[in-house]
Amino acid sequence: MNNQLDLNKDNKTTIRAIKSGDIKAFEVLYRTYFKALCAFSAQYIPLSESEEVVQDTMIWVWEKRESLMDELNLKSLLFTIVKNKSLNRIAHTEVKRKVHDEIIGKYESEFSDPNFYLDNELFDIYEKALLKLPEEIRECYLLNRDQYMIHKDIAKKLNVSPQTVNYRISQALKILRIELKDYLTIIFL
Repeated sequence: MNNQLDLNKDNKTTIRAIKSGDIKAFEVLYRTYFKALCAFSAQYIPLSESEEVVQDTMIWVWEKRESLMDELNLKSLLFTIVKNKSLNRIAHTEVKRKVHDEIIGKYESEFSDPNFYLDNELFDIYEKALLKLPEEIRECYLLNRDQYMIHKDIAKKLNVSPQTVNYRISQALKILRIELKDYLTIIFL
C-alpha cells in the first residue's frame, strides 16, 4: 500500500490491508489521523493526555485489526473511540478529585490539629532519624527545612561556605533516605 493512498476513498482497501497485518497501511492510517485526533481529543482533555489517548486508540486498532469489518468507516471509528476515551479520562479525573476532596474533608480537622503530628508514629520515627544525623549536618538541615533559610543565609549564620551548607544538607537527605527507606511512601502520602 503506498503512502499516497486516500484513506477516505479506499476505506475498504485500507481495512483489508490492516486486517492482513500490512504495517505500512497502518502507518499511513496513523500519520493521516494522528494530529487531527489529538486536536479533537484536546477539546476535552490536555494535549499531553490526548496524545496518549490517540496512541492507545491506534494500538487498539492494530491489536483488534482482525475483527475490523470491511464496511466500517475508519475515520468515524477512530474519532468515536478517541472521544469515548477522552470522556472516560474526564470521568476518571473527576472521580479522583471527589475522593481526594472527601478524604480532605473527613480528616481536615485531624490534619489541622497540631497534636495529630506530635502523636503520629511516623513523626516519632522521623525525629529519631534526625537525632542520628551528625550535629553540623542536622543543624544545616533543620535551618533549611524548619526555618526555611536559604543556603546563603545558613552559611553566614554558621560561618561556613554555601557549598559546605549544600553538602551538609545533601548528606542529611541521603542519611534520612536510608534511615526512613521503609517509610518513605507513607510519609509522602
